[in-house]
Amino acid sequence: MFALKTFFLFAATAIAEIVGCYLPYLWLKQGQSAWLLLPAAASLALFAWLLTLHPTAAGRTYAAYGGVYIFVAVLWLWSVEGIRPTAWDVAGSMVALAGMAIIMFGPRHG
Repeated sequence: MFALKTFFLFAATAIAEIVGCYLPYLWLKQGQSAWLLLPAAASLALFAWLLTLHPTAAGRTYAAYGGVYIFVAVLWLWSVEGIRPTAWDVAGSMVALAGMAIIMFGPRHG
């Protein structure tokens, strides 16, 4: 159950970060309204707060989070940007998730 909770917390964190970065992208690159910066800032604040909810050391949390971020970013590519991931995108995401699992759930000594 801890593993599933951890994954979903990381996934929510990744969505908050991606939204917080995607909205300024829309403003800067797509000519959308600068008002998008307000929800972007709120989303990035949510992202930072969500990272604090993990019970492990900050460095371990940040390292493992990167793996889920990669996976969620590829899903974002497909679901939001409408670009179908390549086999290489999927393979890289799986490797990143494996890295997250090793970091978060590997045995601890001391």
